[in-house]
Amino acid sequence: MATQRWRSIFSTVGVSRLICGGDAPQAVPDRIVDALRAREDEAGLVRLDLRPSFRSGDKICVLDGALAGCFGLYEGMKDSERVAVLLDLLGRKVRVIVDAEKIEAA
Repeated sequence: MATQRWRSIFSTVGVSRLICGGDAPQAVPDRIVDALRAREDEAGLVRLDLRPSFRSGDKICVLDGALAGCFGLYEGMKDSERVAVLLDLLGRKVRVIVDAEKIEAA
């Protein structure tokens, strides 16, 4: 496929990136496409579960940012991308809101 033809895909609504091998797009196996289509709703949208797999009270560790390396307790999800955690700071529990991908189980 000519470079100019496939690069126009980036301006398509809903496309964030292409799976490429080197400088050219690669085919996705049919089983992956079929699995995504099976998750479509009536409008053709695929809903992904972005919620972390933690339960309230689970021990977590912050991976990145100013609080990297701090341990705390998972409190809950505040919106689609951020979670509330309770960290031990200065001898007391402090509620902090962080990105969901910046924590892991401790």
